[in-house]
Amino acid sequence: MSMNLESISTGATIRAPRILLVGGEKLGKSSFACGTTFENNRVTGAGINSPIVISVKGEEGVDGLNVAKFPTANSFDDVVEALVTLYKEDHDFKTVVLDSASALEPLIFDAVCKDAGKSSIEDVGGGYGKGYLLALEKWRKLCNGLDALRADKGMSSVIIGHIKIKRFNDPNGESFDQYQFDVNEKANALISRWADVSLFCNTKVAVKKEEKGFGQTKNRAIDTTGGQRFLFTQKRPSHPGGGRGVYGQLPYELPLEWTAFENAVASVAASYNTNQKKEK
Repeated sequence: MSMNLESISTGATIRAPRILLVGGEKLGKSSFACGTTFENNRVTGAGINSPIVISVKGEEGVDGLNVAKFPTANSFDDVVEALVTLYKEDHDFKTVVLDSASALEPLIFDAVCKDAGKSSIEDVGGGYGKGYLLALEKWRKLCNGLDALRADKGMSSVIIGHIKIKRFNDPNGESFDQYQFDVNEKANALISRWADVSLFCNTKVAVKKEEKGFGQTKNRAIDTTGGQRFLFTQKRPSHPGGGRGVYGQLPYELPLEWTAFENAVASVAASYNTNQKKEK
């Protein structure tokens, strides 16, 4: 690469996005990532983003979707092989979907343990968290592979993740529970920094107090939207989210549909480009 004055560019560039999508079980994360279309809250089609799925052992989210998929990856090396295949061979896929990072993490730990001749990630390198640092090298290799597909093949990527509820000790106030990406915190930080946009999906519920008798009450969660699912693009105390550039200016709430996300990005990009022209 030549670093000279002729190589300098100006203006905003929107490249194929690197997406981290996290949410609860059976909400439609895989369906969203595979570009499904909906009618009356039912899947009516898939593949509008030309996806190819790398399913990891233990995940069956795409089994019922009519989209291209590799054989189930049973090891970290299988995932790497799939990425190498996409890089070396000619194809028309535009989006690579990893389903999921939460299922891949144990396979990464297995690979690290095998390299070190240990049976537990806690024992690798003599302990003290060194095994998790070595696991980060595998995660970096994964992200580098996805970056290569973006740079040379123009491919978007979606890493799907599950969530866990964890207590957050806020140094500025009271502690509270929040949804977090269900991988080791070091991997969470790495992938979250790598992603252009972090998305959180969930339903909407209202909490209703009910009398149990004898002066006691219980809280009951009620779905207020008739089963609709939503995509949240910005961080809140209760959940992750956020993006850089155009992806950081999206509406907070969208339907959990690829077309809604795609249209929102296009709308923000058009507005951003218009404002840039006015400033000039």
